[in-house]
Amino acid sequence: MTQTTTHQQSLDNFPQWPRSVFMGVSSFQALAMFRRGLFYAYLSIYLRYHLGLSVTETTLFATLPMLLNILSQTFIWGRISDRRQIRRTLILWGELSGGIGMVLVWAAHVWVDSPAMAGYVIIIGLSIVEILWSMSNIGWSALISDLYPQRDRSAVMGVLTSFGGVGRLGGIWIGGLLYDGLGRMYDGWGFASGTLFFVSVGVMLISMIPVYYLPEGGVRGGQAVEGSCDAQCLRTSIRLYAVFLAAMVFVNFGRNCVMVIQSQYLFLESGFGVSSRVLSYIFNMESLSIILFGLLAGKIGRAVGNGRTVCIGAAAALLYLVLFILAADLWMIYLASFFRGAAEVIILASSYALASILIPPQSRGRLFGYFNATLFLSWGVAGTLIAGPIVDLMQLAGFPEVTAYKGAYVAALAMTSVGMGILVFLVFVLLPRAGVSEDTGVPGEQR
Repeated sequence: MTQTTTHQQSLDNFPQWPRSVFMGVSSFQALAMFRRGLFYAYLSIYLRYHLGLSVTETTLFATLPMLLNILSQTFIWGRISDRRQIRRTLILWGELSGGIGMVLVWAAHVWVDSPAMAGYVIIIGLSIVEILWSMSNIGWSALISDLYPQRDRSAVMGVLTSFGGVGRLGGIWIGGLLYDGLGRMYDGWGFASGTLFFVSVGVMLISMIPVYYLPEGGVRGGQAVEGSCDAQCLRTSIRLYAVFLAAMVFVNFGRNCVMVIQSQYLFLESGFGVSSRVLSYIFNMESLSIILFGLLAGKIGRAVGNGRTVCIGAAAALLYLVLFILAADLWMIYLASFFRGAAEVIILASSYALASILIPPQSRGRLFGYFNATLFLSWGVAGTLIAGPIVDLMQLAGFPEVTAYKGAYVAALAMTSVGMGILVFLVFVLLPRAGVSEDTGVPGEQR
């Protein structure tokens, strides 16, 4: 496997703007995570307890939108991004389209008389919105690889995720306050009144400001790119990338399949019976962990290698799931949330870095669509096909509610363990056998 590299500065395409570029991408990341924490942390509860959908039905709000998101990324926007080599433009149009769509979804769901039908209006509406909103996701993934060299991507993604954790912490806290109108209204008021929709849209529009001042990104014709390689190198990279994707499917689907039902589980009167405010504290223990480990992710990656760091993140996810299964007191839930946050940021930063090494630069738009699919679909598809049905079927079989929810966590633990096994095989067997460094992709630099 032969590979050539250029020896340029950080931000190879735009070396004159490193600080302003980082401020732009970090501001966007913080605002994006603020909006997601504000809105999505409580949507499952609204659909389940206010609109009356079943556990499996509530998972559809993550499944259907993400399916259309990934299909659009892979077959439309990824191809356009690669053909036109545009990134920033896709982010801007994606965020604008998403903001307009969110307002329309709220308006449509309040016009419906049936609560259950209103729930499906939200699910279907968000699914349609994601077709255009997905422009932002693929543009963002490709832009980071365009701007930062391989050696810096894990650290950059870790610090960006830490910024995102700060935004997420604020979003979840404010979302918990708005969900019931500062405790003066009813549960679900924040969605029914449109407050959570409108605040989310406002943040989306503000997040477009730092993006507007970013460089366009892309790999231009005739430009020397880091990590270009010959035909044999490409075949080897794609083969290793396929194994890597298989591992990430199991790791991400396992650890995330219970995320949609997690807030429902904690809300159970027969279980922990937490309020929306306490739920925000639990979620924000995860946010604090994300902030902390986001600052450390780059150092961990450089110390042990990107591949080994992904394995460490998967191990943290296994510990989080074990703690949730065994939890008898609320302090164990807080501890589990801390490990979940650590797993989230470590896996995100190191797996992104490893993917960017294995993906040929000219195909970043399309192949990052596949990588994003392993993460985006994990919150919904696995919840709809595995976690939700397990909970519903176990309750129909007469098991207590708490036991039914824990059954879903056992399934999540099994899936994550399979992914961990594939990762270990890839990192400790396949990469060394191919002579590929987990840090640079260059033969002969393996630890």
